[in-house]
Amino acid sequence: MGRSQQQKGYRGENNLRKLLVNGGVECQRVPLSGAAPGRDGDLIINGGDKGEVKIRGNGFKQIYEWIIGNKFLFVKADRKDYLAVMRIDDFIKLLSGNN
Repeated sequence: MGRSQQQKGYRGENNLRKLLVNGGVECQRVPLSGAAPGRDGDLIINGGDKGEVKIRGNGFKQIYEWIIGNKFLFVKADRKDYLAVMRIDDFIKLLSGNN
């Protein structure tokens, strides 16, 4: 991974951490995430739940189109578990209890 990609990843992780903390969700960034053995996950949320952050230029375009008009988007690949996708504001409300 090139330096600019690493910087983009760090910025994305840090910006998301700030959004969550400002919204009342406990969140810490994992130091050296992905760069050191045993450092899996990018964020630790609410004291123990690990979260991974992925930033792409336009790699998620279809997901953004599918979620229009819906609060949740559920996606599933063959022989894989369902995944739930939601807007960050709704996620923060869910975790912070500010419904």
